[in-house]
Parts: sequence; C-alpha cells; structure tokens
Amino acid sequence: MPDGVMTTRTFKQILSSIKEIGLIEPLSVIETDTESDSYLLLDGNLRVLALKEMGEDHAPCLIAKDFETYTYNHRINRLSTVQEHYMLRRAIDQGVSKERLARAFNVNLSTINSRINLLHGICPPAVQLLQDHQFSPDITKFLRKMKAARQVEAIELMIASDKITGPHAEALLKATPPEQRTDHTINKPEEPKGDPLEKIVKLEKEMSQVQTQYKDAEANYGTDLLNLVVAKGYLSKLTGNSEVSQYLSQHYEDILDSFELVVNTVTMEQALADDDHSAAPDEDEKDVAVDTGEKLEEYETGDD
Repeated sequence: MPDGVMTTRTFKQILSSIKEIGLIEPLSVIETDTESDSYLLLDGNLRVLALKEMGEDHAPCLIAKDFETYTYNHRINRLSTVQEHYMLRRAIDQGVSKERLARAFNVNLSTINSRINLLHGICPPAVQLLQDHQFSPDITKFLRKMKAARQVEAIELMIASDKITGPHAEALLKATPPEQRTDHTINKPEEPKGDPLEKIVKLEKEMSQVQTQYKDAEANYGTDLLNLVVAKGYLSKLTGNSEVSQYLSQHYEDILDSFELVVNTVTMEQALADDDHSAAPDEDEKDVAVDTGEKLEEYETGDD
C-alpha cells in the first residue's frame, strides 16, 4: 500500500463506518492454491487495513470463481448525490439519528444536515436532471435563489459543459436576470407616516401664514422703500463728512459699519437698471452717467 493511505479522508470514513455499523460490503478474494488454502485479495484493501487497525482477524469474504483482469471497484455503480440524499432521508425516517450518521461517514453534523436538506427549494424537473449525477451539495444553495425555469436552464448548461460545480452555479446565478431570481425584491415607495388629512390641514395653515406675510410686505413696501431712500440720502451726507466719519471710526466703529451698509444698499429696480446699463454700449453708458450725475445734483440741491 502507498505511504500515507491511512491518513486519507477515504480511509478515515471507512474506518468510522466499520466502527459504527460494521462491515457492509464483504471482501473479494480468489483461491490461489487449493493445497495450501491461500487466497488473493481482489478488492477491499482499505477495508482490510481498517479491520487490522481495529484489531480484527476475521472478515466475511466473497470468493471469486474466475480471476478477472479488471478491478472490482471499476464495476461498482456509485450512488449519485440525489440517491445518497434519499438514502439519508430514509435512514432518518427509520429512526437513525443524525449524530450516528455523522459518525458513520466521519463528517460533522452540518454536512449531514446539508445533505438531508439537499433538494429543499429545488423544482422536480431540476431534480430529475440531477438524478444520475454526482455533484457538490454547494450548488443547490445557488439554485435555490433561482426560479424554477432558471434552475432547469442552469442545470442543463452545467450538464452540457460537464461541470456541475459550485463556482459554475455561482457564475450562472450572477448572470441570472433579476426577474428570474427568488431573492430579488422590488423596492416599494415608502408610505407617508402619520395622518394624511392632518398633514394637509397643517400645510394649509402654513400657506395661509405665508400669504398673510406676503400681503403685509406688499402693503408696506412703498413706505419702507421711501424711508430707506430718505435715510440713505441723509446717511450718505453724514458719512461723507470727513470729521463725522473720523469721529465715528474712532469711537463708534460698529455704528459706522451699519451706516455704510445702508448707504451701499440698492433696491431691486436699481440692480436691474444697473444690469441693463452694463449691457449697453460704452457711449450710452457715458450719457447715462452724466445724466445720473445731473439728477443727483438736483436732488441734493432740492434737499438743501
């Protein structure tokens, strides 16, 4: 036997199975010499090693009549993954515990659970396609996220490429349109919280307050604008006096800043007029500037 055979997973599973439920498949031998009563082992080397490991010196055997040139293992039909699932389900139904099955197969309990629930969420046509194939149980967790028609299509693609593997199933899941996935959720618009009627009443009150404030501002706009123009003219003269301006800057600098802010304030009409003047030709701007200067002089003379 090659070195390291007794450390392989297969040997450990055989050893665990024999310890838990005994030898299921007898050894295959053939008689080599009728006089010496010696036999040649044809099949079951790992089982013999497991029995020796357990200290057994007897084992049931099947005696072959002809010395075949092929190995017996090559003629054994292995259980498919789906058939193994049915076998485990039948054992559970007959009262065998999951813990005992885990010990017999030398696997942890989660592996037994995954194999027992292998076909949960898989449609019958997809199960029929997988019936005679061996595959990793991991592919079913990706197939469950697909709808029935997409499950069948994905399995047919894996069978056609002879790659029924987890990574292949995951790649097919990523290529699946959202409408063919079971885990796809449509984002619903959030429903407004609270009583809609109460919100409408509140909105109407706020609109009424805004309209009242707008009407008050519209009614007082002319008076406020006139007061601003008069105050601006007075403060312009006041801050234009160098002595007053120097005194305010030394003793009341914050008041002087407020006066200059009022002086530099322009109305909306003036701002629009300034924009129109800036868009006019240069000669027109000069005429407007001269005309404006004359009007300012007349206004100041009138105030005096």
